[in-house]
Amino acid sequence: MKDVTAIQPTPLDGIRYFTPPEGFVLTGRDGRVEIPWEGRPPIPLLEEDFPVAAESGAPDYDMVGRGIYQALRLNPDCVRAFEYACVLKEAYPHIVSELGGQIIMLDAREVDTPYLDRKINLLKIMALFDPANAGLCLEIARTFTEKGSRLATLHQAVTGWYGAERFLKRALELDPADRHAAYEYGEALYVLGRYDRAAEVWAEALPLMQGSEKARVEARIAAILAGRLPLVPPLDYLTALSLAVEEHHAGRCDEAAAIIEDVLGDPVFAAQFPMNEVYYLLGSCYQEMGMVKEAAEAFKRS
Repeated sequence: MKDVTAIQPTPLDGIRYFTPPEGFVLTGRDGRVEIPWEGRPPIPLLEEDFPVAAESGAPDYDMVGRGIYQALRLNPDCVRAFEYACVLKEAYPHIVSELGGQIIMLDAREVDTPYLDRKINLLKIMALFDPANAGLCLEIARTFTEKGSRLATLHQAVTGWYGAERFLKRALELDPADRHAAYEYGEALYVLGRYDRAAEVWAEALPLMQGSEKARVEARIAAILAGRLPLVPPLDYLTALSLAVEEHHAGRCDEAAAIIEDVLGDPVFAAQFPMNEVYYLLGSCYQEMGMVKEAAEAFKRS
């Protein structure tokens, strides 16, 4: 049988892994924490804590807590992440509470790309604490969707939408009766160009829906079955629009405008996806090219 302790830990900036001596027991909180470490993975420590731990022979309670927390914040998908999360959940309630507070803070403000990445990592840690929580998976997916939809973050559209698809699938596995997750899962599949599968997912969710919501989903299914689809998968258009943003930033407004015009030339895609930001970008390109009338028309539609 393969020795799982031999699996190499994930390299992380600012983290060094410490293998405690045989018989090491993590203790703290005035005796309320007592966790034998035998069979557990190497302990991630902050680089500045590692020499102190090495000199004393083992890290103390605070060193272990801040090292694990930082490792999971850097990469909640790291090797043995679930085991590290279990230690935090069992031994560091103050860190778990702080984590929840940070997520609430991020929800209360308009956040840019680094904050979205941070929010995803924090939610993934929470999901390690509670792997059966469908709501957490749905919230992670929605944050990935936001990353994959904002004009400023379209360079991450591929990772955003594939990440959303993965966590929406997991959310539905945990709660098959969640019609919101079902609709959003179908939408992610649609964006990825998996139209037939999107129609299947939506059809399965129809009994959970009523009124205008049901009618809207039925219309989407009918369009797929009738072949009224974007000329290329929507994800390809989103990737193209990210190139338009880059061209605009580089001062090549004619190239940017040409890309945007090509994308907007697909009436199915343009009708199905919010294009306000895109029209504003197009108007900015026209304005900088001296095309005043065209710029005004684009700005009107933004």
